Amino acid sequence: MTAEAFSDDAAVPALAPDATPEAIRDALVGEERVEFERRYRSALVEASDSLDLSGVLDILRAYHRVAVQTQHRGTHRHQRLLDKARLITSERRNPDAVSVEAHRGRLNRRLES
Repeated sequence: MTAEAFSDDAAVPALAPDATPEAIRDALVGEERVEFERRYRSALVEASDSLDLSGVLDILRAYHRVAVQTQHRGTHRHQRLLDKARLITSERRNPDAVSVEAHRGRLNRRLES
């Protein structure tokens, strides 16, 4: 029996429009887009050897969540978040951080009001 005999498209679930590889890639920014493309292509190669799509689907699920959050926040805000995370991890400092003492002072002033 050939695959054409089982061509009932209703039996095979389709990806949601925003969860296709192309839609996910287009929703990502900068290095996340590059990383998605690299990991997705690698998973496709692995799937072609193993005939197991679970790695491909894992990549799509993980990056779909990132794509949804990116679109929810807005691409500029999301890119700022990535830039700040890179700064914090590379320089081990957060220029917007508040010291524990300053934070306690703010809390105490609010409690006293």
